Amino acid sequence: MRSIDVLLVGVGGQGTILASRIMAHVGQSLGYDIKVSEIHGMAQRGGSVVTQVRMGEKVFSPLIEEGTADVILAFEKLEGLRWLSYLKPGGSMIVNNQAIYPVPVLAGLAVYPEDITGYLSARVKDTVVVDALGIARDCGNPKAANVVLVGVLARRLPIAEEKWQEALAARVPAKLLEVNKAAFSAGYNL
Repeated sequence: MRSIDVLLVGVGGQGTILASRIMAHVGQSLGYDIKVSEIHGMAQRGGSVVTQVRMGEKVFSPLIEEGTADVILAFEKLEGLRWLSYLKPGGSMIVNNQAIYPVPVLAGLAVYPEDITGYLSARVKDTVVVDALGIARDCGNPKAANVVLVGVLARRLPIAEEKWQEALAARVPAKLLEVNKAAFSAGYNL
């Protein structure tokens, strides 16, 4: 596999870190060089969480430079918009169609942008908008929306589905494994 750079962006509590750990587990199981960088901006208070996952034959830095990400996996649509400049030309955008209002919007100091997914789709030819929260609810747990998104991403990568299932089993607590397997499959088969 050629090297791949994935930027996972979301809001605290959405499971971006677990998603990155699942990805890293898959890469390690295949013998790839993996670099992961996590940025928690007041994550416990609903702030941005950004995780950069780079994997391939040899990776020298954990950081993805602006304009070079192969994929942006956005767990919240405004976060996808904020980080759009990191996507390379011809890259892919996978966006959860969920709005989580930041504090300035809740305080009436800012306005949440309208039609973010339309804006992203107009600028990125390969944009997939997913109702990950709704799909996860249908699978039995809305907190599995992150794994729905991982499933959507996994389908686009040249890695066997079994490797992803093994990573789920290794990274997700046993009591939540079945619902997460269902969420992954729903995303993978979307």
